[in-house]
Amino acid sequence: MLNEQTFEKLNAMKLSGMAQALKEQMETARVDDLSFEERFGMLVDAQHLWKEDRRMRRLLDSARLKLPASMEDIDYRTPRGIDKSVMLTLGTCGWIRKHQNVIIVGPTGSGKTFLACALAHRACREGLSALYVRTPKLYYTMAISRADGSYAKTLAKFTKASVLILDDLCLSTLTDPERRDLLEVVEDRHHAASTIVTSQLPVEHWHEAIGDPTIADALLDRLVHNAHRINLTGESMRKKRSSLTRKEEKV
Repeated sequence: MLNEQTFEKLNAMKLSGMAQALKEQMETARVDDLSFEERFGMLVDAQHLWKEDRRMRRLLDSARLKLPASMEDIDYRTPRGIDKSVMLTLGTCGWIRKHQNVIIVGPTGSGKTFLACALAHRACREGLSALYVRTPKLYYTMAISRADGSYAKTLAKFTKASVLILDDLCLSTLTDPERRDLLEVVEDRHHAASTIVTSQLPVEHWHEAIGDPTIADALLDRLVHNAHRINLTGESMRKKRSSLTRKEEKV
């Protein structure tokens, strides 16, 4: 009865990790050989790990990443222009703490979104917030918010994340409202947070795709000049994996 009350109090105080660890200790005879300090230290460690795991899961849920990618799953064997040393450096998240950006350019299917999501996943594991959005959806969401009066709230959502993924930038020439909304988001994040941009279009063609020279200059100045660049090459990874699957089915 006393044990049940202890568990109830621990859970009421949101010490569920400690409660679970205590239950496991009570079911393990070997812990009787440990001192009180050792057992208590194990309980504290268990609570800390439980809390960190919950925080990471909450950050990942909020990030809404398109792919369940991680740095450990990056394929370095297929030649497509990925420098492992660069990825390992980015994996330390130092660029995020310095409010720098990452630009990933390459043909469709080359793994741009996967790399972007892997970097954002690592950020979440480091306790930093992230958010994924395809730029067409960004423009649509901003247009809707302008119409219903929630523009400021929506803008804040896209600017407060430590890492924002802008996927598929410049798929087509931007309209005037689109480039102005994009500038608002990028301007608010400049020197305050980090942005990962993916695009099929090489950076040197962004100016033309953005359209307005003045806004294009402002966007490129804020996105490109403090960015780490990854230029992917090669055949579509989706096509390659599909081909491998078909071969395996025939075996």
